[in-house]
Amino acid sequence: MDADPVAQDVSGDPPVGVAIVDDHPVVIDGVRAWLASEPRLRVLATGDDPDQVLRDAPDADVVLLDLRLHGRMVIDKLAELSAAGRRVVVYSEHTDPATMLAALDAGAAAFLAKHEGREHCVATVLAAASDRPYVPPALAGAMVGDPRPDRPALSDKEREALLLWFQSMSKASVARRMRISEHTVKQYVDRARIKYTRAGRPAATKAALLARAIEDGLVRPEEIGIYRSQAAADRPTP
Repeated sequence: MDADPVAQDVSGDPPVGVAIVDDHPVVIDGVRAWLASEPRLRVLATGDDPDQVLRDAPDADVVLLDLRLHGRMVIDKLAELSAAGRRVVVYSEHTDPATMLAALDAGAAAFLAKHEGREHCVATVLAAASDRPYVPPALAGAMVGDPRPDRPALSDKEREALLLWFQSMSKASVARRMRISEHTVKQYVDRARIKYTRAGRPAATKAALLARAIEDGLVRPEEIGIYRSQAAADRPTP
């Protein structure tokens, strides 16, 4: 399981290390080629056994995980990896809304459909590495189409804080934009999580909370796409 040669990132930052877990060699070869074309990414290890792949690449920043391995759905392994602090991007052909949302509930940083191309694959992995949301088209459709009831009511400030947090990398930047303290931003986010938990729809991760907000019409998927302009506006001037 040889790693790809180290790529030079024009920013000077070390490339994001990726581990690919899939039981189809042709898929691994295709995804490896996609990621190798992006200098900010480096494939560290590949294989069909998550434990072995991560033994080969213990420092991987992102795990790209096929949700069905050797004929079995591995939601339990996804939950285990997420609980251990791994950033897991699920990469699967099983794109029914229930499966996609279950993956987010289990702790996935994102869900990428196998029919979505290189652009979405690269963007999703880069976003996961920096703990920011990215909503590929199939996932957006699953979120918007979710029919589940029990939608908690969020205040305008809670919604604004969530939206800016989804668009930004830190609660500190949200605080600057809203002209409030970082502690207050954390309170708004925590209140939203508590409301969803009380409604029987817990959202322990940022990706899961984003899914809830989009499901309930509080955030539109296209609003997340303006991350870069929001982040640039939040960056302090020299």
